[in-house]
Amino acid sequence: MDRLLPAPRTPVGYRRDGRPISPILGADPTDPSNQLLPPGPNTDPAAPPAQLPDQETLNRLLAREKQQGERAAVRKLVEQLGFTKTDDLTAFVQAQRDAQAAQLSEVERREQAAAAATTAAEQREARAILRERAAVRRAALVALGATGDDLKDAELLLVVEEDADEDAVAEAAAALQQRRPELFTAATTDPAPPAAPGGSPAGGPPPRGANVPKPGHQGEEMARRRGYVTT
Repeated sequence: MDRLLPAPRTPVGYRRDGRPISPILGADPTDPSNQLLPPGPNTDPAAPPAQLPDQETLNRLLAREKQQGERAAVRKLVEQLGFTKTDDLTAFVQAQRDAQAAQLSEVERREQAAAAATTAAEQREARAILRERAAVRRAALVALGATGDDLKDAELLLVVEEDADEDAVAEAAAALQQRRPELFTAATTDPAPPAAPGGSPAGGPPPRGANVPKPGHQGEEMARRRGYVTT
Protein backbone atom coordinates (compact mmCIF):
# COMPACT_ATOMS: atom_id res chain seq x y z
CA MET A 1 0.00 0.00 0.00
CA ASP A 2 1.39 3.36 -0.98
CA ARG A 3 1.98 5.95 1.79
CA LEU A 4 0.11 9.19 1.37
CA LEU A 5 2.23 12.33 1.19
CA PRO A 6 1.97 14.70 4.16
CA ALA A 7 0.38 18.08 3.98
CA PRO A 8 2.47 20.60 2.01
CA ARG A 9 3.15 22.73 5.06
CA THR A 10 3.88 19.86 7.44
CA PRO A 11 7.64 19.18 7.92
CA VAL A 12 8.75 15.65 7.19
CA GLY A 13 11.73 15.95 9.57
CA TYR A 14 14.26 18.24 11.17
CA ARG A 15 17.93 18.87 10.51
CA ARG A 16 20.62 18.76 13.22
CA ASP A 17 20.58 22.52 13.61
CA GLY A 18 16.80 22.47 14.15
CA ARG A 19 15.68 23.60 10.73
CA PRO A 20 12.56 21.79 9.41
CA ILE A 21 12.58 19.61 6.30
CA SER A 22 9.60 20.44 4.10
CA PRO A 23 8.12 17.94 1.62
CA ILE A 24 8.80 18.33 -2.08
CA LEU A 25 5.73 19.65 -3.82
CA GLY A 26 4.61 17.87 -6.94
CA ALA A 27 6.08 14.44 -6.01
CA ASP A 28 4.49 11.37 -7.44
CA PRO A 29 2.69 9.36 -4.76
CA THR A 30 3.23 6.18 -6.81
CA ASP A 31 7.04 6.57 -6.75
CA PRO A 32 8.61 3.38 -5.23
CA SER A 33 10.97 5.50 -3.14
CA ASN A 34 8.03 6.52 -1.01
CA GLN A 35 7.99 3.00 0.44
CA LEU A 36 11.54 3.46 1.76
CA LEU A 37 10.94 6.78 3.52
CA PRO A 38 10.45 6.43 7.28
CA PRO A 39 7.31 7.91 8.65
CA GLY A 40 8.01 11.45 9.81
CA PRO A 41 6.42 13.34 12.67
CA ASN A 42 3.15 15.11 12.21
CA THR A 43 2.11 13.05 9.15
CA ASP A 44 -1.44 13.50 10.09
CA PRO A 45 -2.98 16.16 7.84
CA ALA A 46 -5.16 17.23 10.71
CA ALA A 47 -2.20 17.82 13.06
CA PRO A 48 -1.10 21.41 13.59
CA PRO A 49 2.14 22.55 11.96
CA ALA A 50 5.32 22.31 14.06
CA GLN A 51 6.75 25.44 15.67
CA LEU A 52 9.91 26.73 13.99
CA PRO A 53 12.86 27.66 16.31
CA ASP A 54 13.49 31.34 16.72
CA GLN A 55 16.75 33.14 15.91
CA GLU A 56 18.00 33.06 19.52
CA THR A 57 17.63 29.29 19.67
CA LEU A 58 19.46 28.89 16.38
CA ASN A 59 22.31 31.12 17.63
CA ARG A 60 22.56 29.11 20.82
CA LEU A 61 22.70 25.84 18.90
CA LEU A 62 25.34 27.17 16.54
CA ALA A 63 27.43 28.48 19.45
CA ARG A 64 27.23 25.10 21.18
CA GLU A 65 28.41 23.28 18.07
CA LYS A 66 31.22 25.79 17.67
CA GLN A 67 32.33 25.28 21.25
CA GLN A 68 32.25 21.54 20.80
CA GLY A 69 34.42 21.89 17.71
CA GLU A 70 36.89 24.13 19.56
CA ARG A 71 37.13 21.71 22.47
CA ALA A 72 37.76 18.86 20.05
CA ALA A 73 40.52 20.85 18.35
CA VAL A 74 42.12 21.72 21.70
CA ARG A 75 41.95 18.11 22.85
CA LYS A 76 43.63 17.00 19.64
CA LEU A 77 46.39 19.62 20.04
CA VAL A 78 47.02 18.59 23.65
CA GLU A 79 47.38 14.96 22.61
CA GLN A 80 49.81 15.90 19.84
CA LEU A 81 51.98 17.79 22.36
CA GLY A 82 52.21 14.72 24.56
CA PHE A 83 49.85 15.71 27.38
CA THR A 84 46.82 13.86 28.61
CA LYS A 85 44.73 16.87 29.57
CA THR A 86 44.68 20.62 29.20
CA ASP A 87 45.61 21.20 32.87
CA ASP A 88 48.99 19.56 32.30
CA LEU A 89 49.64 21.78 29.30
CA THR A 90 48.62 24.87 31.29
CA ALA A 91 50.97 23.91 34.17
CA PHE A 92 53.85 23.35 31.74
CA VAL A 93 53.36 26.74 30.07
CA GLN A 94 53.13 28.49 33.44
CA ALA A 95 56.35 26.81 34.61
CA GLN A 96 58.13 28.05 31.49
CA ARG A 97 56.87 31.58 32.10
CA ASP A 98 58.00 31.48 35.73
CA ALA A 99 61.46 30.31 34.69
CA GLN A 100 61.76 33.14 32.17
CA ALA A 101 60.62 35.67 34.77
CA ALA A 102 63.18 34.36 37.28
CA GLN A 103 65.94 34.55 34.67
CA LEU A 104 65.01 38.12 33.82
CA SER A 105 64.96 39.02 37.53
CA GLU A 106 68.48 37.61 37.97
CA VAL A 107 69.75 39.59 34.98
CA GLU A 108 68.15 42.77 36.29
CA ARG A 109 69.68 42.17 39.73
CA ARG A 110 73.15 41.79 38.21
CA GLU A 111 72.69 44.90 36.11
CA GLN A 112 71.62 46.89 39.16
CA ALA A 113 74.61 45.62 41.17
CA ALA A 114 76.99 46.55 38.34
CA ALA A 115 75.44 50.01 38.05
CA ALA A 116 75.76 50.54 41.83
CA ALA A 117 79.42 49.47 41.78
CA THR A 118 80.14 51.82 38.88
CA THR A 119 78.46 54.72 40.69
CA ALA A 120 80.44 54.04 43.89
CA ALA A 121 83.73 53.93 41.95
CA GLU A 122 82.91 57.24 40.25
CA GLN A 123 82.11 58.84 43.60
CA ARG A 124 85.40 57.61 45.11
CA GLU A 125 87.32 58.96 42.15
CA ALA A 126 85.59 62.32 42.44
CA ARG A 127 86.42 62.54 46.17
CA ALA A 128 90.06 61.64 45.47
CA ILE A 129 90.27 64.41 42.86
CA LEU A 130 88.84 66.94 45.32
CA ARG A 131 91.35 65.91 48.00
CA GLU A 132 94.23 66.19 45.55
CA ARG A 133 93.17 69.69 44.47
CA ALA A 134 92.79 70.80 48.09
CA ALA A 135 96.27 69.44 48.89
CA VAL A 136 97.80 71.36 45.95
CA ARG A 137 96.22 74.64 47.08
CA ARG A 138 97.22 74.12 50.69
CA ALA A 139 100.81 73.35 49.72
CA ALA A 140 101.03 76.53 47.61
CA LEU A 141 99.75 78.65 50.51
CA VAL A 142 102.03 76.98 53.09
CA ALA A 143 105.03 77.59 50.84
CA LEU A 144 104.28 81.33 51.04
CA GLY A 145 104.07 81.32 54.87
CA ALA A 146 100.36 80.75 55.66
CA THR A 147 99.81 78.65 58.79
CA GLY A 148 97.10 77.91 61.34
CA ASP A 149 93.93 79.95 61.07
CA ASP A 150 95.54 82.17 58.45
CA LEU A 151 95.93 79.10 56.26
CA LYS A 152 92.20 78.31 56.58
CA ASP A 153 91.28 81.87 55.70
CA ALA A 154 93.69 81.85 52.76
CA GLU A 155 92.11 78.64 51.44
CA LEU A 156 88.68 80.29 51.48
CA LEU A 157 90.00 83.41 49.74
CA LEU A 158 92.00 81.56 47.08
CA VAL A 159 89.98 81.66 43.86
CA VAL A 160 91.06 79.34 41.03
CA GLU A 161 89.37 77.10 38.48
CA GLU A 162 88.33 73.62 39.58
CA ASP A 163 90.74 71.95 37.14
CA ALA A 164 93.59 74.45 37.58
CA ASP A 165 97.11 72.99 37.51
CA GLU A 166 99.87 73.61 40.05
CA ASP A 167 101.29 76.61 38.19
CA ALA A 168 97.92 78.35 38.09
CA VAL A 169 97.40 77.65 41.80
CA ALA A 170 100.84 79.04 42.64
CA GLU A 171 100.12 82.23 40.67
CA ALA A 172 96.77 82.66 42.41
CA ALA A 173 98.43 82.14 45.82
CA ALA A 174 101.09 84.76 45.02
CA ALA A 175 98.39 87.21 43.97
CA LEU A 176 96.54 86.57 47.23
CA GLN A 177 99.75 87.20 49.17
CA GLN A 178 100.04 90.59 47.48
CA ARG A 179 96.45 91.48 48.40
CA ARG A 180 96.43 90.01 51.91
CA PRO A 181 100.01 89.93 53.23
CA GLU A 182 98.81 89.60 56.84
CA LEU A 183 97.88 85.99 56.12
CA PHE A 184 101.48 85.11 55.21
CA THR A 185 103.43 86.20 58.33
CA ALA A 186 105.27 82.99 59.20
CA ALA A 187 109.10 83.38 59.09
CA THR A 188 110.85 81.19 56.60
CA THR A 189 114.17 81.08 58.52
CA ASP A 190 115.00 80.29 62.17
CA PRO A 191 115.28 83.40 64.42
CA ALA A 192 118.68 84.29 65.98
CA PRO A 193 119.15 83.29 69.66
CA PRO A 194 118.81 86.10 72.25
CA ALA A 195 121.92 88.12 73.04
CA ALA A 196 123.94 87.33 76.13
CA PRO A 197 124.51 89.96 78.89
CA GLY A 198 127.96 90.68 77.54
CA GLY A 199 126.57 91.52 74.11
CA SER A 200 127.49 88.30 72.36
CA PRO A 201 124.83 85.88 71.28
CA ALA A 202 123.90 83.32 73.90
CA GLY A 203 125.54 80.01 73.34
CA GLY A 204 127.98 81.42 70.81
CA PRO A 205 131.76 80.83 70.90
CA PRO A 206 133.91 83.35 72.92
CA PRO A 207 135.65 86.06 70.91
CA ARG A 208 139.22 85.52 69.89
CA GLY A 209 141.94 86.86 72.28
CA ALA A 210 139.61 87.29 75.23
CA ASN A 211 141.52 84.87 77.60
CA VAL A 212 144.98 84.91 75.97
CA PRO A 213 147.75 85.89 78.67
CA LYS A 214 150.17 88.74 77.94
CA PRO A 215 153.84 87.99 77.32
CA GLY A 216 155.85 87.86 80.65
CA HIS A 217 152.77 87.62 82.75
CA GLN A 218 153.78 84.33 84.35
CA GLY A 219 157.30 85.59 85.37
CA GLU A 220 155.90 88.77 86.81
CA GLU A 221 153.41 86.79 88.86
CA MET A 222 156.21 84.50 90.20
CA ALA A 223 158.37 87.49 91.21
CA ARG A 224 155.42 89.04 93.02
CA ARG A 225 154.86 85.90 95.05
CA ARG A 226 158.56 85.82 96.11
CA GLY A 227 158.55 89.47 97.18
CA TYR A 228 160.74 90.84 94.49
CA VAL A 229 157.92 92.92 93.09
CA THR A 230 155.86 94.85 95.57
CA THR A 231 153.63 96.75 93.15
